[in-house]
Amino acid sequence: MAVLRCVIASPEGLVFDGDARSVVVPAADGELGFLPRHAPLVGALGSGEVRIEAAEDAARKTRYFIDRGFVQVLKNRVTVLATVCEPLESLDRAAAEARLKGLLSSPPPRTAALEERDAHLERIRAARRRVKLAR
Repeated sequence: MAVLRCVIASPEGLVFDGDARSVVVPAADGELGFLPRHAPLVGALGSGEVRIEAAEDAARKTRYFIDRGFVQVLKNRVTVLATVCEPLESLDRAAAEARLKGLLSSPPPRTAALEERDAHLERIRAARRRVKLAR
């Protein structure tokens, strides 16, 4: 069985390094999915959930929330360089909702505030999915 090597790094350091059957990342304009022997690619990442299907157990998925960055696929290796990367189970939905509420109640947003708003919306969506997966 062919596998991908998946490496995820953030400014804090190496987050994940392992083999995968598939990797799905949030692109700047949707999602990108990768399987073994994918064509070379470099792309911009948006905010959302990274899903890694384990090579040794298809039922086991590793999930992270990322907020922007870049992805490179080359020679069966997916490299994700994320500005922010958090394990899905560590997301604090209440804190993200409170921060989002503060952003929405302030004066007209600047571009940075819009990006932060979008990241918090994606963080809330990812936290909701985590709760559904746990059931």
